[in-house]
Amino acid sequence: MFTGIIECLGTVHSLKKEQDNLVISVESSISSKLKVDQSLAHNGVCLTVTSLDKAKNTHTVVAIEETLNKSNLKNIEAGHQINLERGMKLGDRLDGHIVQGHVDQTAVCVKAEEQRGSWVFGFEYDANLHNITIEKGSITVNGVSLTVVNSEGKTFEVAVIPYTFEHTNFSMLKRGDWVNLEFDVIGKYVAKLLKQHS
Repeated sequence: MFTGIIECLGTVHSLKKEQDNLVISVESSISSKLKVDQSLAHNGVCLTVTSLDKAKNTHTVVAIEETLNKSNLKNIEAGHQINLERGMKLGDRLDGHIVQGHVDQTAVCVKAEEQRGSWVFGFEYDANLHNITIEKGSITVNGVSLTVVNSEGKTFEVAVIPYTFEHTNFSMLKRGDWVNLEFDVIGKYVAKLLKQHS
């Protein structure tokens, strides 16, 4: 379980294909503090640490085919910056919202604009997968907990404060880039219940 409050950026150190899986080595300021078998969100995708190299300050995770099909991890390259968050501790403050680390789908960035000190990003996603956003609802974009604004059909926007922009990979995000989306878990249950009773 995560909160969507990013701890740090990690740099993709190396990538290796193993059959349909992708082995990802990441260098970060928290890699040396991790343990094998620990869960860690990478751009919002919950992955298990499989090995550590404390001398290089790197950790390794494996993304299986299902994960690659549903996330933007299939597009990463060595040198790319990814958002990292360790699982929340019992008793911690929930500063973002409940994030499972289970990416629902990807979206393409269709707007990236600075607006008097903050940034507005717009995204378009495949509405055929029946995920929804609502005004003032929560959304996780590349693992970052954000509030939805201007929700219309298959598009929505988020406003990003300077701190979030500077401490996540939003500072590198541009139009045409693909991001991971995790829709609000409470909203998903409500939507399913309404569908079953309609």
